[in-house]
Amino acid sequence: MLVVRHAVRAATQRAGFGLVDQTRIVTAASELARNAYVHGGGGTLAIEHVRRTGQRGLRLSVTDQGPGIADVDRALTDGYTTGAGLGHGLGGARRLMDEFQVDTAPGQGTVVVALRWNART
Repeated sequence: MLVVRHAVRAATQRAGFGLVDQTRIVTAASELARNAYVHGGGGTLAIEHVRRTGQRGLRLSVTDQGPGIADVDRALTDGYTTGAGLGHGLGGARRLMDEFQVDTAPGQGTVVVALRWNART
């Protein structure tokens, strides 16, 4: 997870995010990577710098080939957990980002795409 944190921190700095937003994005990335590792048996993280009129952003895509999420709405609910955690990971990551999408199906893995826009640019 340390490699994920360092890579995402460096990307947030290149995108000009302030320290608070850097921390939000790194925290979300850590939660998503941890979920892919624990529930999906591992996975990949893609970091993409994006632009729209007058703004820069950072898009994180975390993909795993695990069992998928049977009930996404339930998984995003605070307190719901299938492991030993507190059940704030997926929902917490969603709250830390501006855009959040989960593409999953039982037996087919999961892709989570999370994006944060830089309000400073």
